[in-house]
Amino acid sequence: MSLIQLRTFVEVYRRRSLSEAARAIGITQPAASQHIASLEAQLGHPLFDRHSRGVRPTAIADDLAASIGGSLDVAEAALASARARSSRMCGTVHIAAPSDLLGEMITPRLGPLLDAGLDLRLHTGGREALYSMLLDDKVHLGITASQPDDPRLAFEILGEERLLAVASVAVAERIAGFSLAEGLDQVSHLAYDLDRPLVRTWLDANGIELARLPRITAPDLRVLRSALCAGLGWSVLPGYLTRAEREAGILVEIPAPVPVPPSPFHLVWARSSLRHPRVALARSLLVEAFRSEAPIVVP
Repeated sequence: MSLIQLRTFVEVYRRRSLSEAARAIGITQPAASQHIASLEAQLGHPLFDRHSRGVRPTAIADDLAASIGGSLDVAEAALASARARSSRMCGTVHIAAPSDLLGEMITPRLGPLLDAGLDLRLHTGGREALYSMLLDDKVHLGITASQPDDPRLAFEILGEERLLAVASVAVAERIAGFSLAEGLDQVSHLAYDLDRPLVRTWLDANGIELARLPRITAPDLRVLRSALCAGLGWSVLPGYLTRAEREAGILVEIPAPVPVPPSPFHLVWARSSLRHPRVALARSLLVEAFRSEAPIVVP
């Protein structure tokens, strides 16, 4: 069994598709089929049942994947990282994250990647768009507050962020004129979208329900920050995004009866992508950049 045959098997197993697996590892579909056929001949058992929408793994394939899948990822990543550090690297790495996280937390830490010789292409997108870009090989690394549950993706925690309810001084005083739950409902609130992910997390932790929908939505938390500074309502944002404004007295925190525990944000990648030395190096350097600044909990 060769390494490329095992990698082909793992990718077909994870993607349930010969064509998608071939594209992920940069070979043709006939070559991928030959790799699987060779493994099946060596094992004396079929690994996949073919059907119109792809392939289904057999019990033998389940056992083989459980035995080698993670170990193969680790070995290939270690080899690629060692190769990358042995000489000056070149090439392009695509990185995606929500626009506010990319602008405020990621971009200032990209210096080591440039120093290593890498060219960077930065992309913005929310959770679902980011996962899709990773799985379609449109980007190599993603940063998101969510933890992926797709077995084709791997992740590592980069740091943590605290969610704070904030408003201008005048808006906070209006809210304080009522009970907390009533005041939050009486005064306009702003959110990322109508699902209100950050606002909902804060409200749920405090057992508060709102009857009204957000008056303003924007898929960029920096836009919401500007609206808050203009006195247009209240919202819940990561602490790092309003620290300067709170220190300057432009915004104030709305005290929470139950503080929301810090939530992690993750570096995410397609498992097959660390075969490429430049991607393995970029991943390692990003992790080092964050971990060199402890603690990463941003108040």
